Parts: sequence; C-alpha cells; structure tokens
Amino acid sequence: MSARITTATFRERKQANEKIAVLTAYDFPTARLLDESGIDAVLVGDSLGNVVLGYEDTLPVTMDDMLHHTRMVSRAVKHAMVIGDMPFLSYQISPEEALRNAGRLIAEGGAQSVKLEGSAEKFGPAIECIIRAGIPVMGHLGLTPQSVHQFGGYKVQGREEPDRRRLKEEALGLQAAGCFAMVLECIPADLAAEITGSLSIPTIGIGAGAGCDGQVLVFHDMLGWGKTRFTKTYADVRSMIGQACAEYVREVKGGEFPRAENTYK
Repeated sequence: MSARITTATFRERKQANEKIAVLTAYDFPTARLLDESGIDAVLVGDSLGNVVLGYEDTLPVTMDDMLHHTRMVSRAVKHAMVIGDMPFLSYQISPEEALRNAGRLIAEGGAQSVKLEGSAEKFGPAIECIIRAGIPVMGHLGLTPQSVHQFGGYKVQGREEPDRRRLKEEALGLQAAGCFAMVLECIPADLAAEITGSLSIPTIGIGAGAGCDGQVLVFHDMLGWGKTRFTKTYADVRSMIGQACAEYVREVKGGEFPRAENTYK
C-alpha cells in the first residue's frame, strides 16, 4: 500500500491535473472496502443523518453521532484521508467552540481533517482558529445542506449573475482563509469550472460538473439508494439486497431453510 493521502497530496494532484476521488462512508466494513478500492479520501459526512439515521435532513446530526461514525471509519482506513464533517451548530456558535469540536473529530474520531459549510465572511474566524491549531479544513460552497431552510429547499445555486459573482468571491475567500480544498455542491458546471480555474487549491464537485478537480458521492447513492440528476448507480445493490431478503423470507416460511448442509449433526 502506498503512503497515506495528505493535504500535500491534494495540492500535488491539482498541480498535476490528476483527478481526486472521494466517497462517503459511515461504518467500518464500508470504509475498509473503499480504502482497498484506491479511493483518495473518505468523507464521514453528516449526510449520515439522511442515509443511516433516517432523518429528513442533516440538521439533527450531533457531534456524538459524528464521533461515533468517524471512529468506525478511521479504524478501517489506512491509506485514504479521512475527513470528518462538522455538524450543525458545532462551529457556528464561536471560533472557540469550532476549535473544540474540530479537535474532537481529530483526537477522538481519528480523522485527518474536517469539513464545514459556508463562506469565510461568515466563518473565517472559526476556520482560521482551527487551522492555527494544526487541523486542515475543507470548505463547502454552493448548496450547503445545513442551510436548507434558508435556501427554501434543495435547489441549484449560482444560476443568476449576482449569485455567480458571490460564489466566486466566496471561493477565493475560503482559499485565503487557509482551506486546503473545497466542495462545490449543486452549482452550474461552467461556474464550477471557472471557480476551479481561479483557485490554487482543489475543488471537489458534487452536482457541479466535470470541471472540478475531483468528485464526491454519497456511498449509498452510487449503489441504488439515490436517484438524482448528479448521481450514478454503479451497481444496483439496493435491489440485490431486497431480492435476497425476499428470497430468505420465502424459504423460511416455506420450510426450505435451513437445509441439512446448514445444520450441525
């Protein structure tokens, strides 16, 4: 296995025009599979609120939830960078609170970096406080799910010219604040490409086109649970699991399982 992926690796990939592959994971076996696949980074996303915990959005996810799942992932991953998502209200209250929670994701969760949503205009002091403590920060612009109520739903951002200008400025602001990379979510592909070309740090797109320096998807979405415009089903595992469970139920109820080969003598 090659050396661990770091923030320096991200910079090198950007400079060499090599794409960066990122997926989410929330548990030990999934994270181990991703690490063995050659993934560059594993994001323990607060998206676990939707796909694992059953919430309608990410807002109810707590620091305890994030620590629990980040620990599982970190125990499995040996090569990729583990990025811990900072959940709602873990960094918005004060820079000191942001640093405390970021530190917990590193010291207790085992992550190598953290991600938070929003501009440097709003959260620059928090970002800089975390970075001064030696913790790398990944930014996140465009559709930021923790602000879903402010946006009025999950909508594409940056279609109008004032919003395009704002997002370009915010991207430069996050770079100036010291972020090592940033996620661009649900913005027009041409805008994402413009932002990517204006930055010296990598952009990781989700619903932002192929012009970004890398891509991230929610693990469950690529396996059949998510059906949105920007996802792709690489294997319909959801249907396979459903069929297997239905077959098990049929065999148990019909007395076909267990058979002699499944039974101790």
